[in-house]
Amino acid sequence: MPNSTNPDEIGQADLLTAEDDFSKYLVRRKTEVIYVLRSIMDLGDLISASFGCGKHFMLTVIVGIDADRGAVFLDSGSNEALNRKILESENIIFLTVHDQVKVQFTASEIEKATFGGRDAFRIRLPESLIKLQRREYFRVPVPIVNPLKCIVPIKNSHQIEVAIADISIGGICEILPSMGTILEPGMTFHKCWLDLPDIGTIKADMEIMNIFEVTLRNGAKSNRAGCRFIELPLKMQSMIQRYITKVEREMLALQQNRK
Repeated sequence: MPNSTNPDEIGQADLLTAEDDFSKYLVRRKTEVIYVLRSIMDLGDLISASFGCGKHFMLTVIVGIDADRGAVFLDSGSNEALNRKILESENIIFLTVHDQVKVQFTASEIEKATFGGRDAFRIRLPESLIKLQRREYFRVPVPIVNPLKCIVPIKNSHQIEVAIADISIGGICEILPSMGTILEPGMTFHKCWLDLPDIGTIKADMEIMNIFEVTLRNGAKSNRAGCRFIELPLKMQSMIQRYITKVEREMLALQQNRK
């Protein structure tokens, strides 16, 4: 069974791209790759799979690893349309957060299989994976009781207000309104406003990196936009880090009160 991580918190806002040099974070030894993947499987960490050039997204978990045959088995999704699309894909990016460390690996192809008597997907054991722990890529979910809103200026002096699902020093994940302005990957917006409670206001340029759909716990669909900050000043990076620290402390205090 997957762990208690909220599926709504696993998105695509922080996919690692070839534009950055992650060579020093690469895990190449087969034994180490297997160790990391087994740890992810044992904890039931949710994994996001991005495919179709970033147009599609689904959540899965590792259900089995066959080291001798070099195969990894993942749980198939409940959405048959997405299952068919991922099987037709030639490049799938898998991303998860394991013990607050971002882990990403890829597959050039994926096949339908069975594991433990259940439908599953099978990929080749990755030759390498990225295991990254850098503060700019660590993000926290925005508390429901104290939500964040971002004002995004649109052309012709128009602006929209969007809710924020999670935030990192590198960017934010926006919850898009069901109707209204059409937003697409590659679009950039200047002087966006984001108020951080008890800390201050962030004023930043942003670029939409990808747009994807998530299924909430109640079954409803929600569109999200993964956005990166463009040349965010160090002062504002520090403000976001203070906000992240504040949220983490509040979450820890809440967990302790529940014990």
